[in-house]
Amino acid sequence: MTSKRNITLLSLILPYIHGSLLLTLCFLFFIPHRLNAQPAGLPVAYVGSVVEDEEGGSLSFPSFVYVESVRNEMYVIDGKARIIIYSSDFFPLFTLSKRNGIEVPLGLTVDSEGNTFVAQASTKDNPRPRISVFSACLRWERDIYLEGFEGAESFVPYRLAIGKKGIIYVAGSHFPGVLMMNNQGKLLEIISTEEEDRKVNVNYVTIDQAGRIYLVSEETSHIYVYDENRKFLFKFGQKGGSSGKLSRPLAVGVDSRNGRMYVVDYMRHTISAYDKEGKYLFEFGGLGWGEGWFQYPRDIAVDSTGRIFVADTFNNRIEVFQAKE
Repeated sequence: MTSKRNITLLSLILPYIHGSLLLTLCFLFFIPHRLNAQPAGLPVAYVGSVVEDEEGGSLSFPSFVYVESVRNEMYVIDGKARIIIYSSDFFPLFTLSKRNGIEVPLGLTVDSEGNTFVAQASTKDNPRPRISVFSACLRWERDIYLEGFEGAESFVPYRLAIGKKGIIYVAGSHFPGVLMMNNQGKLLEIISTEEEDRKVNVNYVTIDQAGRIYLVSEETSHIYVYDENRKFLFKFGQKGGSSGKLSRPLAVGVDSRNGRMYVVDYMRHTISAYDKEGKYLFEFGGLGWGEGWFQYPRDIAVDSTGRIFVADTFNNRIEVFQAKE
């Protein structure tokens, strides 16, 4: 990410804040763990929860969480139609909202230059779904409208990812495939997965640091993995409502250190962990309101240090865990 991105609220005020005051401010926005929050021996440990915005107000039904790979800054989309950006130690830096051109944000990604691409649904004033592009200084630059393929008139961009070569991958809301396009919006290809001689609806896409592409299908409860050249590698996940199975998987996060994959299950209120080959390992969470429990979680991200961020939607928080290995 370029030096442009360094122009943030935090960089402006840090020279005037003493260390003790900064720690106090971070504590206000991030609730640290208390003892015995998780059963002994669990391969991940609860760290704390992000519950407030930059003005001290509460998060409202966060549905999306993303961590960019250079500065480990966290981006959260909540039910107030805003994007809140936090530093790596959970200090709120900036909020993008309607005044900045954010109307109905659904997902986002950040490229290597610090530009932010935001998937937005239609509104009364802007009836066409689009991808809004913001510069590294978080200024709106342009909108990309998706067209030139079958189903384009009803396609709503939902989740985004960017590959090493700057190609943007777009998952729609239950669209049979993932769009590939350049950063100007030109359609290059559509990745489609078939099972039982029909194309599978995909609701999520992400790319790991090795360039592997992950597609999540809530419909089949499978996660499909491709290499950076879009060669299919394997699929994993099994539909069901018991331990080791997936009821409504919505997202997957990948630990770049060991390839471990964490899948959000919306209906089972759990996170299921798999090794880099797709073998089921364990799960954590469950329906609840205390530390380490979830109520209809919708998204997940993993940063370069192995911290796991879960958008715990109906508990109005982002829960943070640390993988122990």
